[in-house]
Amino acid sequence: MGIVKIGDDLHEELRKASSVMCRSINAQAEFWMKVGMLAEANPTLPFMEIMARQLKNAGVQVPQIEAA
Repeated sequence: MGIVKIGDDLHEELRKASSVMCRSINAQAEFWMKVGMLAEANPTLPFMEIMARQLKNAGVQVPQIEAA
């Protein structure tokens, strides 16, 4: 565990996003860092595909919406 120094503006954005996403500020920052790392490692994948793969890897059963 360590300390990451970030600017006041980014911290404020973290605070706002964390309240919307029901996460702590630290959890929101960790989420953004993890997704950013995955996006850099997989530059051809869109965000939604990255998230779908992470959910699948975690064994989360995501229901599919059927087309009308």
